Amino acid sequence: MPIYNKLVRNRIPEIIQNSGKRLKTEILTDERYIEELRKKLNEEVHEYQEAATDQDALEELADVLELLHTLAHQHGASIDDVEEIRKEKADNRGSFIEKIYLLEVED
Repeated sequence: MPIYNKLVRNRIPEIIQNSGKRLKTEILTDERYIEELRKKLNEEVHEYQEAATDQDALEELADVLELLHTLAHQHGASIDDVEEIRKEKADNRGSFIEKIYLLEVED
């Protein structure tokens, strides 16, 4: 039996069982859950960076967004709360939409 040892979406065990396979799962502690969410976020960001097409990139960004929703919830907030923080930062410091690349700053 292959060993995965990774966080999966809630319906994955059901999908595996429906395919006739046996599996083993465990429910993580909050501390371990955050650790695994962070690993998963890194994995999905890496997959986004490796995406070869716009569609692949969007699929990976959707996975990143799902993780952001989950992480916000785990930190006692909602994605709307995160969006408010994002808007405030954009208002105060700007966004990245203008493609500005800082080369140097004189001391």
